[in-house]
Parts: sequence; C-alpha cells; structure tokens
Amino acid sequence: MNNPAPQQPAELLARLRATFRAGKTKPVSWRTRQLHRMRTLLTERGETFAAALHADLGKSSTEAYRTEIDFVIREIDHTLEHLDGWLRPEPAPVPAFIGEASAWTQYDPLGVVLVIAPWNYPAQLLLAPVAGALAAGNAVVAKPSELAPATSAALARLVPQYLDTDAVAVVEGGVAETTALLEQRFDHILYTGNGTVGRIVMAAAARHLTPVTLELGGKSPAFVDRGTDLDTVAARLAAGKFLNAGQTCVAPDYVLTDPETARALEAALAKAIEGLYGADPAASPEYGRIVSERHFDRLTALLDSGRQATGGAYDRETKYIAPTVLAEVSPDAPVMQEEIFGPILPIVEVAGLDEAIDFINDRDKPLALYAFTESDTTRERLAAETSSGGLGFGLPLAHLTIPDLPFGGVGESGMGSYHGRYSIETFSHRKAVLAKPLS
Repeated sequence: MNNPAPQQPAELLARLRATFRAGKTKPVSWRTRQLHRMRTLLTERGETFAAALHADLGKSSTEAYRTEIDFVIREIDHTLEHLDGWLRPEPAPVPAFIGEASAWTQYDPLGVVLVIAPWNYPAQLLLAPVAGALAAGNAVVAKPSELAPATSAALARLVPQYLDTDAVAVVEGGVAETTALLEQRFDHILYTGNGTVGRIVMAAAARHLTPVTLELGGKSPAFVDRGTDLDTVAARLAAGKFLNAGQTCVAPDYVLTDPETARALEAALAKAIEGLYGADPAASPEYGRIVSERHFDRLTALLDSGRQATGGAYDRETKYIAPTVLAEVSPDAPVMQEEIFGPILPIVEVAGLDEAIDFINDRDKPLALYAFTESDTTRERLAAETSSGGLGFGLPLAHLTIPDLPFGGVGESGMGSYHGRYSIETFSHRKAVLAKPLS
C-alpha cells in the first residue's frame, strides 16, 4: 500500500471519516485482515523496529522483542482467536409487560480514534491500542512519540506499507502537531503519558465531548513483608524495576518495608542487580539508557535523596545511570515527590502493614501496587484497603502480559482500560436493541 502525501489534520480526519462512513472498516473480515497485516509487519520488520528501539533507548534486541514486538504479536493472536465471540450480540431478558419481543446488546465501532503513544515503549504502546481500535472496527490516527525519533520514523514509514491507508494514518511530530490533531473532533482518544499532558488531552477532548482513555502512570509502591525470601524478592524487584532502565510506567517506584528487612534487602538487591547486568551494568548489552539529556538531568538530581546502597554511577555523554538503590529515604525526599521513571529504587521504612497501607492511601492512587508476602491476611487487606490500577502479588509487571486482564489506572494514574476484549469495549459503543413484532 502506498503512503499518501501528508494532509492537514482536518483533511486527514475527513478522509478517514469518509472511509468509516462508507462502512469499509466494519466487516469482521476487514478487521481480521488488518490484524494479520500488522502481525506480518512485526514479523517481517521486527529487526528494523529492534534497531530503532536500540537507537532511541539502548534496548537490547532481546528486550525489544520481549516487551514490544512479541508483546503486540501475542495481543494480536489473542484478539484473532476470540474476536468473533467478543463481537457476538448478547441477549437480554425482556420483561413480561412488553410482551413478545427480543432484546440484545451489540458492539458498534465508534468512528475515528486517535492513539497518542509515549516514548518509553514507543512501538508497543502505539500498536497494541491501534490493534484494539482496528479490531473494534474503527479508523485510526496513530501519533508516535517524537522523543523516540528512530521508532517514530520506522512506524511512519512501515505502517502504511502493511495497513489500509484509507483507514489508518501515522502522524509524526511534536507538540505543535499533537495540538493540531487535538483541535479535531475524534470519536475516542487514547493517550499514554503523564498527568500534565493528560489534562491537556482531556480538556481538548471535552470541547467535542470526546471520550478519553488516559494511561498516566504514577508512583507504584512495592510492599515487602517480614519473613519473605529476600533473594527471590530482590531478583523479581530488580527485574521489574530496571527493565528499560526503569522507564516503565508500572515499574516498582519505591519499596515499603520494616527497618530490619530493609537492611537485608539492600544486600539482596545488590546481588540481584549484579546477576542481571554483571559487575559493570554500563558494559551489559541488556541494560538500556535514558531517553534524553533532560530526563537524565532530572534523574541524576534525585540520586542524593538517600544513602546509595548500590549503584549511583552515571555518564551524561552516554545517558547512562547505573541501577541504583537508595536506602533510608525520607518520605519528604525529592525522589518521593514525583514518579521516578528511571533506574532509582528508594527504600522507605515503615513499622509494618498498617503504616504501609496508610502511606499508600495518603498519596495518589498508583497505576500498580505490588506486594511480596506469604500472608493471606496481608494480601486480603491490601486488596480491600487500597486502590490501584492493578495489583500484583509476588511478581511486578506481569499482569500486563495477561490478555484477559484490563490494563488501566484509577484517579491520578488514569481512566479507562484496554487489552484483549477490554479494547473492544473501549473502542466500541455497546448499543441496546429491542425488536418487537408488529403483528
């Protein structure tokens, strides 16, 4: 398929809306064909995307495939397997006073959807929601992040070669281009990023009464209970925290634990980090880099927020920051005032579970909450007494990989969700239908 010449936002929207109104995107055969084409894009051009992700973020090929390319392929495969069932009309009982009649709900596609992706997983967080929007029968404008320029360029060049250009458009650019898009009337907007921009997106959408899905992140805590196997805890914490050099919206942002456990956890984390990246993570091909000098400078300014139990080294020229654990961190320390989004893991000491729950509840609702405990009572209390987008016991990040679970935030960490059938729900209108005979 040819890549059409760039259009002004209003012209682009008019073209895509004409495609939608003509009914081209609605047949299930068209939807599945687009999903198969996207899958082919990822399998045939995976190495191109892996190279772009390395250029933008220093991601290894292994990490690029595991967290971006293969992630989207699994999402597509799950959707293709279940799409017919998800779209099947669902009968509803009819009250006796209506008499002979039938009722059901059916999913209608919304129209033209805008997906705005961030830079940290620039392929996954663009293509996974686009796949969901296409599966729901919509036309899509995909806006990759300008902060991951190599990946953005690869997406802009390759997507039109595989997907239907009458219904899918990739728009590159920065703030000006995004602002121009947001001036248009879309039928749904999915934005992944920070709360500041999320508010701008929501305000722009409000002018057109456009529904939004916001994936906004936040400071996701990890509670470590007394008496846990700290070698296992540390290995899983380190793997979840330092993936993509900590630039993951659902990464454990900080640890809550009692003072005695904190001391032992310091040594266990140092051992786990060395097990992942060797004695010198800067030399490890599996350890990434910070996306920009601006983010690098923000992160290095946080390194004095506590005692450096391990790590602390950095190199601005290569945008390298070592996996760093900060001990004895005060709740008022700079590193605790905003989402870290980098390879710095603070340990904050609390007396126990009660204080940990109060600590979590005194702050914005996080995108994820993790707990390492063998206590059923502790798990039950955390599930009942806290609020978060997702809750993981014993393993960070993994809930994102389960396609039958919704991914989304609550409160300051976002609104709405997607993945699997939840993408169909997000990008569709569930229409109520009643049919009563005339005779």
